[in-house]
Amino acid sequence: MKNVIKFAIIASAALMLFGGCSKKDAEKTLTVAATPEPHAAILNLLVDNLAEKGIALKVQEFTDYVVPNEAVESQQVDANYFQHLPYMESFNSEHGFHLVSVAGIHIEPLALYSHKVKNVEELTDGATIAIPNDPTNEGRALLLLQSGGFIKIDSAAGLTAVPSDIIENKKNFKFREIEAASLPRVLDDVDAAVINGNYAIPAGLAASKDGLLVEGADSPYVNVLCVKDGMQNDERIQALVEALTSQEVKDYIIEQYPNGEVVAVF
Repeated sequence: MKNVIKFAIIASAALMLFGGCSKKDAEKTLTVAATPEPHAAILNLLVDNLAEKGIALKVQEFTDYVVPNEAVESQQVDANYFQHLPYMESFNSEHGFHLVSVAGIHIEPLALYSHKVKNVEELTDGATIAIPNDPTNEGRALLLLQSGGFIKIDSAAGLTAVPSDIIENKKNFKFREIEAASLPRVLDDVDAAVINGNYAIPAGLAASKDGLLVEGADSPYVNVLCVKDGMQNDERIQALVEALTSQEVKDYIIEQYPNGEVVAVF
């Protein structure tokens, strides 16, 4: 009888021990790479939401456009949230990667900014304009200037236009091709710069307030949640998609970016 009681006590202790481990193990980690604002800020808003579903959301911040994609492709992280769809597709083509979008979340209107002039008409002949040096954002910047009537791009160049594709340059603009993250820091050294929203916002620039030229809200450059092909149906990813496209996120974007610096698309 004593042996039976002893066994029962041991079995009960073991059940408690392994039961505790199972509960801990049941919390699944989801690691997402993101640029700080607005992407990481939006993701951090959802930590508690996902925790209630047994998912521990870990946000890794990056300040460039290359490493987050390399991290997804090599499966060092589960997903990333920082880029627009044309950039992701161009990156796949250039590097042979297998990145896919699982949800479109928002648009960050691209804009032309300046510390030297107050409106776009004041840009003088021969002005120096800084633009992003990555393939799709460079083309996007040039298309913005074309929409303002300053340049004309060879139609064959498409979304990946570069300065050599300019066939008409009314004000003889000179272009400096610079890494996107560095563009806010060179504003004092150039006449104007075309800056992506996720770098303009931390620099205190608002497209609707400070932009000399601003991309329309119908922009095709939707920022997406990106995974490696094959991860689309992972339950953690699906839970994140649901959270990212919730009314909570839409309300946050409207409240946090009232000047239209970020526009939800869901």
